[in-house]
Amino acid sequence: MTSKAPALSTSQTEETFSFQKYDTNAHNRDYLGDLASSDLFTAIKNYYNVDKIADSLIGTDYKRVTLQFPDSLICDSSIVLQLLQSNPKLQNIRLYTLADTAYSPCCVDEVAAEHVEAELVIHMGDSCLNNVSKLPVIYSFGIPVIDKHAVIEKFVKSYPEKTEKICIMANAPYTTYLLDIYEELLSKGYTNLVSSSIDKSQLDENNIVIDDISIPSDYSKIINFGKRIIYTKTPISEEEFNTQDYKLFHFTKPSDSYLLYLTTKFNSVTIINPDSLEIFDGPLPSLMKRYKCMHVARTAGTIGILINTLSLERTNESVNKLISLIRSHEKKHYLFVVGKPNVPKLANFEAIDIWCVVGCNMGGMILDQTNEFYKPIITPYELTLALEDEVTWTGDWVVDFNKALQDIEIETTEDSQKQDKKEYSDEPEFDAVSGKFVSTSRPLRNLNYIDIQLENEATDSTSKQLVQNVSGGVIVKGTVSTSASILANRSWRGLGHGDDEGETDDEGAEIEEGISGVARGYDMDKDKL
Repeated sequence: MTSKAPALSTSQTEETFSFQKYDTNAHNRDYLGDLASSDLFTAIKNYYNVDKIADSLIGTDYKRVTLQFPDSLICDSSIVLQLLQSNPKLQNIRLYTLADTAYSPCCVDEVAAEHVEAELVIHMGDSCLNNVSKLPVIYSFGIPVIDKHAVIEKFVKSYPEKTEKICIMANAPYTTYLLDIYEELLSKGYTNLVSSSIDKSQLDENNIVIDDISIPSDYSKIINFGKRIIYTKTPISEEEFNTQDYKLFHFTKPSDSYLLYLTTKFNSVTIINPDSLEIFDGPLPSLMKRYKCMHVARTAGTIGILINTLSLERTNESVNKLISLIRSHEKKHYLFVVGKPNVPKLANFEAIDIWCVVGCNMGGMILDQTNEFYKPIITPYELTLALEDEVTWTGDWVVDFNKALQDIEIETTEDSQKQDKKEYSDEPEFDAVSGKFVSTSRPLRNLNYIDIQLENEATDSTSKQLVQNVSGGVIVKGTVSTSASILANRSWRGLGHGDDEGETDDEGAEIEEGISGVARGYDMDKDKL
């Protein structure tokens, strides 16, 4: 009796090759409240103010309009699109959905909108409100459902002393509730309370905010705080107001970069999750870690400029000024546009000593809190401080795009004025992080001995070597190459790297015929039959 032959191939059943399916179609829509389970269309319509969006489009000449959703709200896109398309007055407008943004979701994705030749972008959800360079924008932050009374109770428990100086702030969607909460807290006896709102005056004239976030006329504006204004019912002059004297009560946890900025501006920061009503007191981003990264940049020889936005105004100008600043300090730079940065993407560029990210102040800055990235990442403001002649640290942390650009302009101007007075020596610089002296922090400096050959080195001008070792380091066509230095120090550099022409076989190997045929029967096997 013979046994069944064993199966030598994968079983090709329907279960093996079927696609993975979701067990349910339900999505987490806590921001819509209880109405989401009973009447989803009405809840989404009210949340995004779809009627106001339609009114803004009626009577315009727009033919192509894109709807941009963040990942957390993309589940609502089909319903919003259906609600707008069902309006008979919008039949001449073609609507598109931008599901995956090229960079930060808080920024308007002009790059994706240009793929469909869009004339207008409707941005949904939280936004940094930074002005873009080309397209007009309609902002719909959304109106999430919260329990205001429960939030007020949490506030009272967190701040029992009613004479404390406290500022109330929130991200864009929850700003709608700040005025009501502020007035309710004033009625409870809080005397030194200020609140905040979106500053519409900083937006371009072609940009529209759908949500009603205006403040009463009898309230007094104190100062501008980024894209927001801080106001009060009791008049306070700008000279008397200092954010360092106030504690901050913030709705929702902001991005790490913006949270670090808030910690440098206010006396303390308390964050509340409006959905779970949980209080978050830390851990907060460390400013001392930013100080460490700044010292790494001082002795870095190669700086990677990482573009994390292509839509903000003056992006090209900022990049050009950064390049001028880096070159004025005899450092090398490389420009990278990799989409959304992550660890695997940046790990491919080993020659980079430190990254300088150019992005929006809300979601474009990268703070590596868990040391995931192989090389440190800093902001343009930190790079400006690092490249100063003397180490200066004010304790401030600037995320404002225009303010950082002004600092770069000032630093570049001062460097150009001092250029004639500088006499660079070849003495190494001290690295405060590693505790060692570094001699490669200025690879583009004019070395006086760059042409001096190493002892016993051949001086044949017809040498085919691209990389040459000299007393100043490793050079490529007369320029100090940090990348070539890294390659030269590797234990394995590949075949034919050409460091030693004596090991190179100019004749090469003879060409021989290899094996041909298929695996079940090569030609050489057939000849043996």
